[in-house]
Amino acid sequence: MPLLELALEVRPRARLDVIDIRARAAEAFGPALDAHARCLCLSRHTTAGFLPQSLAAILMDRPQAIGPYLDVFRTVFPEGAGYLHDQLHLRQELAPSERAKEPANGDSHLAFIGGGLRSCVSYDARRPGPVYFVDLDGTHQGEARRRVTTLIGYDHEDEVASTTFEVPVSSHPIDAVSLKDARHGLYEQLAEFIDRHGVAKGRIRLELAAGEQHASLTVNEYETLLMQHDLAEVLHNPLRFAAEKARHAWNDPRAVPTKALGYAQYDLVRALNRLVEALGLEASRIERLLARTLEAPASRFLRMRRSVDLVVSDSNQSGRGVIVEGTYQTPILLQWRPAQGAVRRVDVRLTRLR
Repeated sequence: MPLLELALEVRPRARLDVIDIRARAAEAFGPALDAHARCLCLSRHTTAGFLPQSLAAILMDRPQAIGPYLDVFRTVFPEGAGYLHDQLHLRQELAPSERAKEPANGDSHLAFIGGGLRSCVSYDARRPGPVYFVDLDGTHQGEARRRVTTLIGYDHEDEVASTTFEVPVSSHPIDAVSLKDARHGLYEQLAEFIDRHGVAKGRIRLELAAGEQHASLTVNEYETLLMQHDLAEVLHNPLRFAAEKARHAWNDPRAVPTKALGYAQYDLVRALNRLVEALGLEASRIERLLARTLEAPASRFLRMRRSVDLVVSDSNQSGRGVIVEGTYQTPILLQWRPAQGAVRRVDVRLTRLR
C-alpha cells in the first residue's frame, strides 16, 4: 500500500478548542487513511498540537476529563498574567505592522510546553477513537486562526541510521538552547543525514542521551523574551504567573506576594481535584501524588519530555526529503541545572516510513 500524505486545514471555534482531527479528515477525504495501520500527525504551530496517544487513551475513556486536564495548565498559565512575551513594544524582532496584529499568547506557549502537547505524534490507526488536536490560541481579535496539519498514512517504520550530537549549553543552571541555531550545525547534519540515506518520507527522533538529567526537549517558538525570561520564571517557580494573576485580580497594590501564591495554590488544588474526580480516581494513589505536586520542582510538575519528533517529507520536491515544520517551530533544549562540561548529548534516530 503506497504512503498517503494529506494536508488538512481546520478553523478553531474559540481560543481554546479541542478538535477531533480523525473525524475532520474523514469528512474531508473519506476513508483514505483507514487503509493504513498508522498515521503520523504534524501540527505546524507553536500553540496548537496533539495529545500523545498514551495520554489521549486515558482521557478518551472519560471524555469529560479533557476539559479539567487542560484547566490545570490554564490555571498555572493564566491569560494576561504579565508575560514579557506579550509586551509587544519590547519585541524588537517585530516590525511595527507586525506588532499591531501579533497576539498576546505567552500563556498559550507555556501551556503547550508544560502540558505535554506535541507537534508530531504517531497514532495506531487501528485503535478506535478520536485524535485530539488541542488549540490553545485558536482565535485572535474575534477571528479564527488558520491551522494546518499534515497527516501521513503508513504501515511500517524502519530505522535507517542513528548518531549522537553534542549540544553546547551555558554554565547557567536555567537555560534554553535553540537546536536550529546555525552555530551548532545540527540542521545541516540532519539534512546531510536524510540525503545520504535517501529518505523521502520518514521521521527524525531527537532524544536526550541516557544519563542526561534535569533537562528536556520541546518544539516551540524560540523568542528571546519567552525563552530567557518567561520560561525561566516558570522553571524557577511553576506558580509564578498564577500568583501574578491572583495579585492583579484583587486590584490591591499592597497585596502581599506570598498571599497571592496562596491563592494560586488554592486555585491549582481545585483544578487538580476536578481532574481527579473527572477521571474517577477519587482517593487513589494518584490523588495522593497530586496532593504533593505543590512541593515538586518544575521538572515534575510540568510534563517535561525527553524526546521530540520531526517529520521528513518530499511533498515539495518528489524524491527529496526535507524536514517539514512551521515558520516559528524550533526544537529547543531546556535545562534547569547546569550540565557537566557545559555540553548535553542528544541521540538522533532517522527512520523511513513505508
